[in-house]
Amino acid sequence: MDMRRLVGRNVRRFRLAAKLTQEQFAELSGFSQQYISDLERGRRNPTVVSLFELAQALGSTPVELITPDDDAERVG
Repeated sequence: MDMRRLVGRNVRRFRLAAKLTQEQFAELSGFSQQYISDLERGRRNPTVVSLFELAQALGSTPVELITPDDDAERVG
């Protein structure tokens, strides 16, 4: 799986688990709603620093944002 898509899927999964809208998550993380949207669609290539900041806002770790889940492994 493409890493951009994988990170986007994981960010979206953690955001939804936290019951946050993209707008709420954007405010918490300091990124724009457009950046969050593009990230979740696999159109952004986040830096290590961005991954760290996103993970902090989600209450997760950068490693969790780059780890494939069962669905990602099935999709390929």
